[in-house]
Amino acid sequence: MLAVLLSLTTVVSTGLGGVIALRARDRLHLILGFTAGVLLGLVAFDLLPEVFALGGGATLVGLPEVALPFVAGFLLLHVIERGMGVHRAHEGEYGDHHHAPVLGLATAGALTAHSFLDGVGIGLAFQVGTGLGWAVALAVVAHDLADGLNTVTLMLRHGNSERRARIMLGLDATAPLLGAASTLLFTLPDRALALYLAFFAGFLLYLATGDILPEAHAHHPTRLTLVATVAGVVFIGTVVALS
Repeated sequence: MLAVLLSLTTVVSTGLGGVIALRARDRLHLILGFTAGVLLGLVAFDLLPEVFALGGGATLVGLPEVALPFVAGFLLLHVIERGMGVHRAHEGEYGDHHHAPVLGLATAGALTAHSFLDGVGIGLAFQVGTGLGWAVALAVVAHDLADGLNTVTLMLRHGNSERRARIMLGLDATAPLLGAASTLLFTLPDRALALYLAFFAGFLLYLATGDILPEAHAHHPTRLTLVATVAGVVFIGTVVALS
């Protein structure tokens, strides 16, 4: 139940990202830089150690079993984003697709699906332990700000109305709550938890390095953004160490 209550904060975070997309983005690069650091720190300091501990050293085709879903999570999100044009790094990147409302709906829908998986990640992390659950929830709340921003920007850029953008923002904001609530209906054994959390770790690592950081550095001097990223890593490292 704690996982569901914490996931309520993602509604606020995602909504705030959407408001920023509609109104102002002057300092967003610093927020995105910090968020990328939080995600990187979570993967390195908390998720991967837990994944390898739960995995028990099992191997598959001569490789650590948990390493395979980790790579799969990274590559799957990369393929989805490249295939559907979810990346929005530069204004001129999509050419004629700027006025294709269906593409805007499809990409916003993909973001909503990944937000649902974020919620599942929160719920399953709490099945491992309260400390990991809090750390994952914190990271999801941080990067859902970027999700809200992306959802609204993609919808508007592809020719959808502001009303439609707000509807998709609402769906994206509530998706993590539904994902976390779904984990109240089942529990997973340690091996299955390890495989899912490894997939989720790869997913988060791609978000940090392939999505959020490039956007953070796209239109602003990189020095302050780099400082914000390091601060994010230090912050989540401190949280993990204390928990």
